[in-house]
Amino acid sequence: MVNIKVINKGEQKLPEYKTSGSAGMDLRSDIEITLGPGCRTLVPTGLVMSIPKGYEGQIRPRSGLAFTNAITVLNSPGTIDSDFRGEIQVLLINLSNTAFLIHRGDRIAQMIISRCEQANLIEMDALDKTERGFGGYGHTGVE
Repeated sequence: MVNIKVINKGEQKLPEYKTSGSAGMDLRSDIEITLGPGCRTLVPTGLVMSIPKGYEGQIRPRSGLAFTNAITVLNSPGTIDSDFRGEIQVLLINLSNTAFLIHRGDRIAQMIISRCEQANLIEMDALDKTERGFGGYGHTGVE
């Protein structure tokens, strides 16, 4: 388990894992706002974090909110880099035909902390051949 330093500028309790097997911790809205049909907005959480180098925070939709109300994270997964020190905000979009009221304290997204590495790119003229080769979207069929 990795330790993450947090400043809570809002009124909400810190994110938490709801069960011992949860991969993500819930992020809560620090404002009340109505999200109109087809509209998107940044929703502040009141949280500023110091994620350690070699890790990232991934912001993902909450499945119940997406299924029940068609509210989802637009840039899913959103990435919180280890050197970011601003307030975490969640980019939500309302894909439904009705307005949706977000209350202060509502669980609006989940955050997963994951290890990540930076890559060293080496420019080449050719790459090794594989069985798949250039096969892209749909090349393996549906069966």
